Parts: sequence; structure tokens; C-alpha cells
Amino acid sequence: MHTLLLIPLFIGNLRGWEWLIIFLAILLLFGGRKIPELMRGLGKGIHSFRKGMQEAKEELNKPLDSDEQAKAPGAAASDEPRGKDRD
Repeated sequence: MHTLLLIPLFIGNLRGWEWLIIFLAILLLFGGRKIPELMRGLGKGIHSFRKGMQEAKEELNKPLDSDEQAKAPGAAASDEPRGKDRD
């Protein structure tokens, strides 16, 4: 549990040389052709996450008129008499 709390602190302390070494290690592991695909996938993931967050925010900020609209058709249907004889 304590190590999970230290991860953001560790990432925040990385400077230029550390990032360069990490980038070179990734380059060696995945190769030059795979990195653009990985970054593209990461970008799409971030984009879809932000889109989902925006949709959730809009849904939460939407007025509660949908409850009133849902009750309105039921009220109109109850105004009609049910016991009419058909000719």
C-alpha cells in the first residue's frame, strides 16, 4: 500500500536524463516501428477517456426535466376514459 503512494512522487522527480534513459529502454524493447503505434493507441485511449468524462459531466449537469417528461405521457393516457364501449 505504501509503495503505491510513492509512485507519483517518483515520477515527479524524473529529470531529463532519466526520461532519456527510459525512452531508450522503450526503444530497445519495442523497436522504432512499434512506438508510433503505441503512442497512437495511448492517444486514442486518452481521447476516449476525456470524451467519456465530458459526457458524464454533461449528463450530471442536465436538468431533471426528463423525469417530468416521462410522467407527462402517462398523465395524458390516464385522462382518457377506460370504460368506453366500442361500436
